[in-house]
Amino acid sequence: AILGPPEVNITSCPNCLNVTIKLPASHFRHEGKLQSLIEIYEELDYGITLKSQDGEHKRPRQRTTAEVFSVVIEELYPSRNYCLSVGVTASLNKNSVPSPWKCVTADSEAQQGYHEVAVAGAVCVSLIIAAVLKCVHAAGFIFPKFSLPQTLV
Repeated sequence: AILGPPEVNITSCPNCLNVTIKLPASHFRHEGKLQSLIEIYEELDYGITLKSQDGEHKRPRQRTTAEVFSVVIEELYPSRNYCLSVGVTASLNKNSVPSPWKCVTADSEAQQGYHEVAVAGAVCVSLIIAAVLKCVHAAGFIFPKFSLPQTLV
């Protein structure tokens, strides 16, 4: 039997990738119920292959006993494109089909705070403009409280 490709979802985080892996379905039934690969093998090994402009890197194989689990790949370069594929094997079955390649760009720390800085800057500029207008109004240049004598007009 060949272990089918796992389902892989990737979300980007600052300088890292959060990879959610769902083990492939099994075709074995026990008493009419479809068995999971964990029920059959108890534990499975998975390997993640990561591609970037630096080349291809195979991460050390890990073991899992969960049908769905997450892995965080840290210390990545920000704003760089990464592609990854996941393969699953069992101790008694090394035949597997890896997941299709999925690609995502790692977020950077600067992008996370950009919106807050932009909003704070807009608020500061608005307050400065309001203060200047208030001073100009108080000085009588805008909407004067009294009109000038006809001789000065």
